[in-house]
Amino acid sequence: MEKWLNLVMEIQGLAQSGLAYTENPYDIERYERLRDISAELLAEKSEMSFKKVKSFFCSESGYQTPKIDTRAVIIKDNKILLVHENNGTWSLPGGWCDVTETIKSNTEKEVREEAGLNVKATKLIALQDRNKHNPPLYAYGVCKVFVLCELLGGEFVTNIETTEIKYFSLDEIPENLAKEKTTKKQIEMCFNAYNNPNWQCEFD
Repeated sequence: MEKWLNLVMEIQGLAQSGLAYTENPYDIERYERLRDISAELLAEKSEMSFKKVKSFFCSESGYQTPKIDTRAVIIKDNKILLVHENNGTWSLPGGWCDVTETIKSNTEKEVREEAGLNVKATKLIALQDRNKHNPPLYAYGVCKVFVLCELLGGEFVTNIETTEIKYFSLDEIPENLAKEKTTKKQIEMCFNAYNNPNWQCEFD
């Protein structure tokens, strides 16, 4: 991660935590100013407006923690399932973990919603710090969770997120991956995990 972004994220995180725990009106004012400074710095580097940056970068409350993104790995006949998103890119099915879901249930839910398939989440493949593996850099932390799944049944139905599903061998992986969600290196990791019965969960 670029050092400046790491520092900006740290300033914002410290300010958010301070606002969550302090009751002193002078400290509240100082923490709010620190939060504004972090948004100003990010806006300067990203060429986005201060208002837009603040709306997504400084909108949460409470102690700041990474978001969780679950990705389902479904392999059949040595081919991996990818979903075709409505923007024309391909990725492993998955998304943000809802607050009412577990890693297991969220992974299974995302597959139902995006691919129309019923699966059973069976094994953790990896826990990755998104900014270490996926472009572009995000101004907040994301923990990506890759989960091996057993296919139970189901059938694809067009929905608001995806237009089709397809299985690909490793040498058939399309170039137009949604790299912010799924890279070819991550897909290779998933194949390696599937083909290795002694696979140990990788983590950053």
